[in-house]
Amino acid sequence: MDLGIRGRKAIVCASSKGLGRGCAMALAEAGVDLAINGRDAALLARTAGELRARYGVSVVEIAGDVADPAVQAALIGAFPQIDILVNNNGGPPHRDFRELDREAILKGVTNNLVTPFELIKALVDGMAERGFGRIVNITSLSVYMPIPGLDLSSAARAGLTSFLSGIARGVADRNVTINNLLPGKLDTDRLRGAHDPSVAEDPEAARARKARLSENVPARRLGTPEEFGQVCAFLCSQHAGYLTGQNIPVDGGLYVSAF
Repeated sequence: MDLGIRGRKAIVCASSKGLGRGCAMALAEAGVDLAINGRDAALLARTAGELRARYGVSVVEIAGDVADPAVQAALIGAFPQIDILVNNNGGPPHRDFRELDREAILKGVTNNLVTPFELIKALVDGMAERGFGRIVNITSLSVYMPIPGLDLSSAARAGLTSFLSGIARGVADRNVTINNLLPGKLDTDRLRGAHDPSVAEDPEAARARKARLSENVPARRLGTPEEFGQVCAFLCSQHAGYLTGQNIPVDGGLYVSAF
């Protein structure tokens, strides 16, 4: 399917690896020029090089923490206009809520609520004036299914969801959509726990880990960043203009609800 967004310009936050990288790859495949971001400049450069070589799109690399206002400004200024924004950022580490202090709570809220909102606020009016905008926020299935130890992450992402619900309806008439993707168990570094991502995982150990983690997933497997990215790309397409304000689990059926 031609997504109808060839030549559009997109920001994809935290996109040097994992789900953000999957989204960047899918958008590049659709012909979108990209501003990508990550804390590890070397890893970011490798991802950018792969995107350019495979898809021939323009790629601007902005290294650093997307919560940093200077990094945000660089991303926003990467192209004269931004048509697509994919908000993504690492969540707070697994931690018992009793161990959270004010500093940790404020950092979690800043990374997973304030930062995406700041980028949306900076870009949404320009999108509306031009009559096209696609905003996708990568949140978490924990918004629907709280996970012990990820309480701060769940709270910040749920707060972002509620914050944007009314905003999404306020710009829909100008062909700007705001939707949320809720990843479940996808095979990323975060789900691999303490495994060093720079070291190849033993194949047998990897199979055992994946089988264990997917036991309660109806699809009986972990999702991949690549298929997650394709869902994101569709939400950014010209065909998704009548879909806004939605929370879409990408979880192999793990979240059980008839409505």
